[in-house]
Amino acid sequence: MEIGRTSSETAGKVIRCKAAICRNPGDPLVIEEIQVDPPKAWEVRIKIICTSLCHTDVTFWKLNTGPIAVFPRIFGHEAVGVVESVGKHVEEVEEGDKVVPVFLPNCKECRDCQSTKSNACSVFNKKLAIDMPRDGTSRFRDMNGEVLHHFLYVSSFSEFTVVDVAHVVRISPQVPVDKACLLSCGISTGIGAAWKVAEVEEGSTVAIFGLGSVGLAVAEGAKLRGASKIIGIDLNPEKFEIAKEFGVTDFVNPATIGEKPVSETIRDLTDGGADYCFECIGLASLMQEAFNSCREGWGKTVILGVEMLGTPLTLKSFDILRGRTVTGSLFGGLKPKTDIPLLVTKYLNKELNLDSFISHKVSFKEINKAFDLLLQGKSLRCIIWMDE
Repeated sequence: MEIGRTSSETAGKVIRCKAAICRNPGDPLVIEEIQVDPPKAWEVRIKIICTSLCHTDVTFWKLNTGPIAVFPRIFGHEAVGVVESVGKHVEEVEEGDKVVPVFLPNCKECRDCQSTKSNACSVFNKKLAIDMPRDGTSRFRDMNGEVLHHFLYVSSFSEFTVVDVAHVVRISPQVPVDKACLLSCGISTGIGAAWKVAEVEEGSTVAIFGLGSVGLAVAEGAKLRGASKIIGIDLNPEKFEIAKEFGVTDFVNPATIGEKPVSETIRDLTDGGADYCFECIGLASLMQEAFNSCREGWGKTVILGVEMLGTPLTLKSFDILRGRTVTGSLFGGLKPKTDIPLLVTKYLNKELNLDSFISHKVSFKEINKAFDLLLQGKSLRCIIWMDE
C-alpha cells in the first residue's frame, strides 16, 4: 500500500497475509498465511514495510518457562509501516500515515506521561499483557482458527499487525523507512540513555559495557554530546573497529587484561573512574562491574540490559554514600510520541548517524538468516524487507 492510498477495500475486514510464526521456543520461524482482525476502538492496523531483529526478540524466542513464554507467537518489535485503517476514537493518525510502532506505551494524558521526570505511562505500564493492552485478546489467528499471540504490543514479523494507538508514533514521510525502523527500540534506547538519562556533558568520560547496537547507540549519543573519552568493553575484538565509527576512543577486552579487574582498568584510563557507565548486556555481574568503574563523588551507572535470570544486584551502602548513583531505563528515557520525531529530524539534518547501524538486509522469506547472523555475532541490525 502506497502512502496516501485509500484502504477502503480492506478497512473493517479481516485481512489474510503472511507472517513468520514461532510455534515452539527456539524453533525456526515458519512463514504461514494468517488472518488479521480489523482494529477495535483505540487501535491501528499497520502494513509493515520493513522490520529488524532486536536481541530482545531472540531472548524471548528462547524463553521456555514462565507466564510470558507463550506460543505460538509472532515476534518482532522494531519496525516501520503505513496505517491501513484505524478503529473508533483514533484521531492522531489516519490511513496512509507513515508510523513507527513501539513497545513502550505513551498515552500522553496520565500523570506520568505529562511529567518530565520519566517516560513511564501509568495507564498501560501496570502489567505486561500477552496480547493487546486494553482487552488482553489477540488480533491474529492461523488458517485453522488457532490464536497466535502478540509480542511486546507490536508483532512486526507479519505483513499486517494491529497496535494500540498508545504504541504508535507518526513520523515524517521524508525519512527513509529502513532508518526509521531503527528508532522503534534499540538505537533510540542507547541514544536516549546518553542524552536524557545520563545527560552526558562535554568533556566527560564514558564507559560502555557491551558493544551491540544499544551500546554503540550510547556511544553515538555520548559522542554528539562531546564526551572526551568513550571506552568500549567487549569480549569481541572485532567490535572495536566498528565502534570507532560511533565515537569509541578506547577498547577494553576483559579476556586480555589478565587478573586485573575491568573496573581497575577503567579507573586507570579515566583518572579515578568514568563519569558515566552504561551496562548494555543484562548481567548482574556486569552491572556491579560498571558501578565499580564509576568515579566516586558523582559517577552514574545507567542499566539498560535486562537481567532475565533475576539475579540481584548487590551494592555496598558506603559506596552509595560516597556519591555514586545507579539508575535504570526503558527506551532510554525517551517519550516515544515526542522524542522519536525529534530523532528523525536530527537524522534528516545529518546530525545523527543511523546508516552505520544497518549491517545486513534480507527478504522476509530469509528471516531465519537474521536470527543466525545475530546469534553468530555478525550483525548489528538486520533489516527485513516484507515485500522481498
